[in-house]
Amino acid sequence: MLDREHTVLVVIDVQEKLARTMHAREILFDNLQRLIKGSKVLDVPVLLVEQYPKGLGPTIDEVKELLPGIRPIVKDTFNCCDNDEFVKMLAAFSRKQVLVAGIEAHICVYQTAVGLQDLGYEVQVVADAVSSRALGNKEIGLRKMERYGVDITSVETALFELLRAARGEEFKEILSIIK
Repeated sequence: MLDREHTVLVVIDVQEKLARTMHAREILFDNLQRLIKGSKVLDVPVLLVEQYPKGLGPTIDEVKELLPGIRPIVKDTFNCCDNDEFVKMLAAFSRKQVLVAGIEAHICVYQTAVGLQDLGYEVQVVADAVSSRALGNKEIGLRKMERYGVDITSVETALFELLRAARGEEFKEILSIIK
């Protein structure tokens, strides 16, 4: 089970030129926003990663506006764990659970989830907050991750797992985010 004291959210490569080509992109964008907003309510830190922003552009406004003051980690590797800055920043949180969202599911998300697991993290990929250009590639990525032992979750499942109880102001805020 996810625990908000032990979890970090990693958002991978949701950049202008690539994000606009994703399968069911509007649903993806909505779910990413819900996940980020819920993470903020629950004080779950967020790492933002960008793949070669000179070519793929910056993170989309729908995501960037929710993360003021968070500087993206720039990478040129598909696996975020092959980037020293990413590994150091993640380790600095001293948390063992990682929620992964972003694009593309069968490339950077897949390789990063496996890389995180190899580093000893408990990894959950948020299936409704990841995508690929083709639905089939998303499905392949999710199946490969699951076969590797990565847990697959959803935005609502992850947020309620982190929340734990249907009481208090946080519960009301999470309800308003997911509706």
